Amino acid sequence: MNQRPAARSGLARASALMAAGTAVSRVLGFARTYVLITAIGVTGLAADTFDIANKVPSILYMLLAGGVLNAVLVPAIVRAAGAKDGGRDFVDRLITLSIAVLAVATVLMTLAAPLLVRLYSRGYDADQLALATGFAYWCVPQLFFYGLYTVLGQVLNARGRFGAYMWAPALNNVVAIAGLGAFIVLFGADAAGHPLTSWTPTKIAVLAGTATLGVAAQGMVLWWPLRRDGYRYRPRWGVRGVGLGTARRVAMWTFAAVLVAQLGFVVTSKVSTSAASAAAGTPLEIATPGPAAYTTAYLLFMLPHSLVAVSLVTALFTRMSGAAREDDWDGVRRDLSLGLRSVGVFTVPGAALLIALAVPVGVAMAQNGSLPAGRAVGSVAAAMAVGLPAFSAAYLVQRAFYAFEDARTPFLVVIPATAVIVVVDLLSLALLPARWVVVGVGLGMSLSAMVSVTLSVMLLRRRHGSVDGHRVVRTYVRLVLAATVAGGAAWGVSLALTDLTASGRLGGIATCLAGGAVGGLLYLGGLKLLRVRELDAAVAPLWRRIRR
Repeated sequence: MNQRPAARSGLARASALMAAGTAVSRVLGFARTYVLITAIGVTGLAADTFDIANKVPSILYMLLAGGVLNAVLVPAIVRAAGAKDGGRDFVDRLITLSIAVLAVATVLMTLAAPLLVRLYSRGYDADQLALATGFAYWCVPQLFFYGLYTVLGQVLNARGRFGAYMWAPALNNVVAIAGLGAFIVLFGADAAGHPLTSWTPTKIAVLAGTATLGVAAQGMVLWWPLRRDGYRYRPRWGVRGVGLGTARRVAMWTFAAVLVAQLGFVVTSKVSTSAASAAAGTPLEIATPGPAAYTTAYLLFMLPHSLVAVSLVTALFTRMSGAAREDDWDGVRRDLSLGLRSVGVFTVPGAALLIALAVPVGVAMAQNGSLPAGRAVGSVAAAMAVGLPAFSAAYLVQRAFYAFEDARTPFLVVIPATAVIVVVDLLSLALLPARWVVVGVGLGMSLSAMVSVTLSVMLLRRRHGSVDGHRVVRTYVRLVLAATVAGGAAWGVSLALTDLTASGRLGGIATCLAGGAVGGLLYLGGLKLLRVRELDAAVAPLWRRIRR
């Protein structure tokens, strides 16, 4: 029992360090998005074609980071640490294999860039396809460096060194912002100033090439903290007899889940490009969400998840894997319950405030503070936010399966969850006006997350027993009550400041700050009134660390 407070303190310190790195990266990420929107817009043909090309490696990275590499590396390295050499030979061979596979995959995907553009788009004419393909040739090599970042980062995480993994994206954003600044200086700003015919090879290279340079910096910089931690990588070939049999089985099931999820995203991408293409040439074109608006909305949606859920789960996953190695379900359950309740303290109000402040948030992100474009982005973000708590909870529950090196069960969950996305996407395209199609896509994502977490918890209980569900549900009921009041107040502030929001980006930011402050204070008061102890458990250790 004496080890539990120390363990929680260590978890809080690790989570605080990662959350700080994620916060800095996210702030820089928003700055990068602002500059990108300033350069080429958030709706329109140039923005959408670049988004399609840049989306391929980033989506594959998200799938790898949340799938094959994360599912395999941490549990495998934790188990290998019991060997006489502390797992060094195992890690060398695993890194060598991963780098080789990533290199081959990156070359093949770069050669297949024209096919990938067609796969993720629909309704593009020859000029749009040519521009998107030109972007893709520069962007697809990001896949290797995203993968390298994940492999090296998970080695650091398994060794208990969490900070560098969360801080490295900040370097990526700094490089990318510098590249976008150079683009604006050389070629000017505003989407209207960049018709398709104006995109020369040099112009494409500056925009897409500097984006890839930033990802390369993000991956390569992790060699430095590994060396500081005493690890010296030596390429070692061959995987027989080093304990990779289980890892291979986990990877096969996880990769199958990746393929299913990718099929769902292909439909999502085609539906969003179809909506944008259908609106082309109409007066409402700039207000119709397309791929770029979807990506911007997803960035807003991911902010609460990445700041809290990803940081906490990254630290918890190593602990859960250690408990699973000892077949200690009680230990896994304690960490799972702690994680679900702690994550909910932040994701539930995050969802409520994003829904309530959707329009001012969208205006703050839109090019030139355009109110129609802001409504387009904000409406999609609000639709996604409905499922934010379920999305983060499902992310954590999935790690409980991976801790036991069970990737088959998450695969079974992905099938119906992806089916929900596909059905809702197609119904949205068939039944809704173009302006609302991508909003329907966002709602499909939310419904899918709810299906995913429900099925995951049911299967986890059937496999291992109680998951402390009553305690978790009681906490979430109180969180929802407090967040509903806070969200309603923030929405009232947004309505009162409608004219300020319509004045442009600064007005949108001011409305967000005012509504967020009112809603945030009411939420904290509600948690105190409802005696939600998870607030103190989540915040107090982080506050003590900040004050040191």
